[in-house]
Amino acid sequence: MGVTDGITLARSYYQDVVAPLLRDRWPGLPHAGARLGSGSDVLGLDDETSRDHDWGLRLTLLVEGDQVRAVTDYLEERLPDTYRGLPTRFATSWDPAVRQRAEVATAEAFVASRLGLDASGTMTSLDWLCLTGQSLLEVTAGQVFTDDLGVLTGLRRKLAWYPDDVWCYVVAADWIRLGVDLPVLGRTGHRGDDLGSRVICARIVNTAMHLAFLLSRRWPPYPKWLGTMSTQLPMAGDLVPVLTAALTAQRWSERQEAVAQALAVLHRAQRGAGLATSEGIPTELLVDRPVLGIRAPVPDLLLQAVTDPLVRALPPGVGSVEQWVDNVRVLMNADHRVQTARSYLMARAQPIG
Repeated sequence: MGVTDGITLARSYYQDVVAPLLRDRWPGLPHAGARLGSGSDVLGLDDETSRDHDWGLRLTLLVEGDQVRAVTDYLEERLPDTYRGLPTRFATSWDPAVRQRAEVATAEAFVASRLGLDASGTMTSLDWLCLTGQSLLEVTAGQVFTDDLGVLTGLRRKLAWYPDDVWCYVVAADWIRLGVDLPVLGRTGHRGDDLGSRVICARIVNTAMHLAFLLSRRWPPYPKWLGTMSTQLPMAGDLVPVLTAALTAQRWSERQEAVAQALAVLHRAQRGAGLATSEGIPTELLVDRPVLGIRAPVPDLLLQAVTDPLVRALPPGVGSVEQWVDNVRVLMNADHRVQTARSYLMARAQPIG
């Protein structure tokens, strides 16, 4: 069929088939055409293996509210059976019905379906902490082919990155997480528990990779693509080799040293991002033990920079929902995720005097 990737396919499908059908039925219909939502192709990471499920003639069509049903029904009726040898109607892993896969909605409803909350009005700091990087990528990644309405473009711009206070809070949370795990890496290794030291090291690397995305102002994807997209970060050349060395080290002391080098890279990146940063390196020896920990000023300075009363009321080290929940099924259920995060965070917030 001569198609190398899903985004190229989606653009051609929209331009060659869907847009002409819409013009024939509703000349001048204001709408947005894009390839957003789930799927490796939205991130530009699909390959031949991706085509075994949920890959193909998929689009996002955003119209005004009174047009959603009419456009959906019209496309189901008028679309050809195939385009470039691919079926226009097919089942997916979340829906066994064989039907066309141009998702038609309003821009506000589409974004809410991914985030689990209404992003069209004022978003509170708590709202931001209920979101995952993957949910935001399903709105802000991918390509927009046309946007006559402008609503989608405005929402994508709004969701490009955290407000500064929330950014400081989630970055501090990752440093606090690292501060919990780093001494345990050394303690288990020093005691002879090499397996335990390796497990903790992997936890640290995962947190460090998440922190790298935060410091690069890029939304982190879900775990399947975390490593792949980490190699695209500006600091990847310095960070990826030492994280790899940490995971492959045969001795706990070498493991700890590689982690310390990785955290120094992150600390420098934090300074470069313009966030509050302490002098020197971020690690130090703990008491009289040969194990490393995180220096207290590293997260403390970030938290001291926060002025939003709601964020200041939240417990340090909790962060966004994806920093304390790692079950993908929970995180991918937008409504459940937001309800859980709001309940958890509000229950732990200190009264604001």
